[in-house]
Amino acid sequence: MVVFSSAAARATNVSGFDTSDSEEEPGEVIESAPPLKVGEERVISNSRLKKKLVKQGCGWESPAFGDEATVHYVGALLDGSTFFSTKDRGEPLTIKLGHDEIAKGLDDGIITMKKGEIASFTLPFDRDGGTAGEESNPSSARQFEVELVSWIPVTDICKDGGIIKRVLSKGYSDEQPSDPDEVIVKYEAKLADGCVVARSPAEGFEFYIKDGHLCSALPKVLKTMTRGEKAAVIVQPKYAFGEQGMGTTNDYSAVDSSATLYIDLELVSFKPVIDVTGDSKVLKKILNEGEGIRRPSEGSTVSVRYTGMLEDGTIFEKKGFKDGAPYEFVIDEEQVVAGLDKAAATMKKGEKSVVTIRPEFGFGNNEAKQELAVIPASSTVIYEVEMVDFTKEKEPFEMDSHEKIAAAEKKKEEGNKLFKSEKYWQAANRYDKAADYVNEDKDFSDEVQNQAKSLRVSCWLNHAACSLKLSDFREVVKLCSKVLDIESHNIKALFRRAQAYVELYDLDLADFDVKKALDIDPNNREVILLLKTLKQHQAESNKRDAKLYSNMFSRMRKEPEMESKRLKIDNTASDKKEEGHERIDMGTSEVSADAANDNMVVDSH
Repeated sequence: MVVFSSAAARATNVSGFDTSDSEEEPGEVIESAPPLKVGEERVISNSRLKKKLVKQGCGWESPAFGDEATVHYVGALLDGSTFFSTKDRGEPLTIKLGHDEIAKGLDDGIITMKKGEIASFTLPFDRDGGTAGEESNPSSARQFEVELVSWIPVTDICKDGGIIKRVLSKGYSDEQPSDPDEVIVKYEAKLADGCVVARSPAEGFEFYIKDGHLCSALPKVLKTMTRGEKAAVIVQPKYAFGEQGMGTTNDYSAVDSSATLYIDLELVSFKPVIDVTGDSKVLKKILNEGEGIRRPSEGSTVSVRYTGMLEDGTIFEKKGFKDGAPYEFVIDEEQVVAGLDKAAATMKKGEKSVVTIRPEFGFGNNEAKQELAVIPASSTVIYEVEMVDFTKEKEPFEMDSHEKIAAAEKKKEEGNKLFKSEKYWQAANRYDKAADYVNEDKDFSDEVQNQAKSLRVSCWLNHAACSLKLSDFREVVKLCSKVLDIESHNIKALFRRAQAYVELYDLDLADFDVKKALDIDPNNREVILLLKTLKQHQAESNKRDAKLYSNMFSRMRKEPEMESKRLKIDNTASDKKEEGHERIDMGTSEVSADAANDNMVVDSH
């Protein structure tokens, strides 16, 4: 059984080491292979490499192929005779894993080790292998007692050897920046001769990753780093300054396009930028992460401090600073502009962020007079926001049955008010939330279960009414079908689903629902009106079908006639061709006459 470490699982083709022939997926058997205990021995690779644990290491990480590992080792034959020892040299050996620098196959064992671990590996003799200082002995296997002193992770960023990163010092978090994020970095770039060609200010340089800086390699490397991480990066010419090279500046000499860069790099920090709406129209840059993982939801009351300003820095509004009392508003109640409302719903307690809002989620295309300044039409606005605190409603799993019923009724009533105000999208969200509170629950008593069922049905029907207003007809069908699964004779569900089917032009299904509704209530005025509309659509559909079939049959009748004409034309052409052959056989005089006539026709044109 093969045992892979977590680091081996992430190992890929790193700087010249090819793993494409491996038959097993990385990490495939991790779960089935329990950790070795001290004194236990196990075969760990297809080459029959045996590993016996001598001393436990620390932590859970292991090196990967491509990493630079520093090891002490003693090599011996099975008879106990030693042929090489780093301890005799007085210093450990640094090797690049995956290149079998000590012995063929031994690296497969080293990548299973943890820092400080000591293990004994037994390798069968390999005529093509070999070890520094070893005398060949075809009848003997070899043993290596290895201590993993440390290792430096090495990453081939682009998998082509163009950008190699060696981690000199690990960061202090697991988060890595992405394209929209703003980073602060310190760096020094040198050529192979040690000449410095670029250097950041002492406090670091700040930029957005998507905008790039220095060379094309830098953003690629930064996206693999964590806060506080330091790395040494080797950048080949195509990822450095490209074909143009770098011109002379006030502080540095020009750099040739063929130059390889050696960059000492530190990711000092970064500010995550969140695309709140998914279309880059509301962007939130986090300045302070905040506490915990909880965030407000729709209906939550939030306490904030914020300053609103234009892109040129003009402040038009300040809230929550007077007398030290924060400003309160309810999420999704349109008490602030939509972009700020949506951004606030993503914030943690104590979080500080800068929110950039495009006009579509701000003040629109009209001029807006605010507390401290006038906002010009179609302005992008910026808010500096601190989430002081929020009151989050209980989740359904945190409530007992009666609390769920009360919460559902409250949300439903909120939805009704929003519906009357023609805020259909917000109303639909309220109805959806209300239905979640009273979803199927085995803990409901019979009395409460009936009440919950009635609330569910009511919320689904109201949500369907919102979806009709929003022209989301497939959602209407889905919601009404859920109602009809519970109450097969619910006229509202049949009526609204029939309306949706008409809009989707599924007239047969609409007809079925309308007729069923009329069977239940023959005098229902709304259903009767819908039946008239349906009949008009059916009549129009029948006319189109009749015309379509008429054209189809007309073409079918014409095809035999056309085929007959083609046969006549083909026969005529064939007769003329035979006549032409006869004329050619009669001699050249007529051919010449015909050619003369052709020339006359051409000339006349």
